[in-house]
Amino acid sequence: MVCSIVLATWLVVAAWTDVRTRRIPNLLVGSGMLCGLIVHAMAPAGNGLFGTDWGGLGFASSGLGLLTGLGLFLPLYIFRTVGAGDVKLLAMVGTWLGPQFTLAAALLSLLAGGVLAIVVMLASRSSLQVLSNVRMLLTTVMIGAHSGRFSPLDAPALIGVRLPYAIAITVGSLAQVGWLLSQARS
Repeated sequence: MVCSIVLATWLVVAAWTDVRTRRIPNLLVGSGMLCGLIVHAMAPAGNGLFGTDWGGLGFASSGLGLLTGLGLFLPLYIFRTVGAGDVKLLAMVGTWLGPQFTLAAALLSLLAGGVLAIVVMLASRSSLQVLSNVRMLLTTVMIGAHSGRFSPLDAPALIGVRLPYAIAITVGSLAQVGWLLSQARS
């Protein structure tokens, strides 16, 4: 329970910082990664952080969780869908959850990110521009598929709203932690 509170605190601070500054400090995620690795390396083996018999995943599994988080969101960073801080934040989550539960947390984070994107789109009143961009994308792809020649996509019109994606990562990760805690109690 203590570890879930520590992880939740790191996530909430990262989300708060991302909302305020649109950045997630390296010191924050780096200290979270280091703490997660140390806790899992030093704690006795058990069913994991959220099991009834609290224990560590072990350094190797914690490290694999870090690599899983990096590997899952690195392609999104390459395609400029998320920022580097978001990739590092999911890697930090991986050190606490291990590889299997990091995958689940990433999927839940992507779902939360979709909901967040819709909320921001509606709040910023940019739905017409977003729909226009989607229409242009689909038209270009359909013409390319019909003609057999795919041309490079034109850059869509910029909307100017950046999502603080740490919110989505926080919601997805905490949903996974909540599920793990509920499973440990049953």
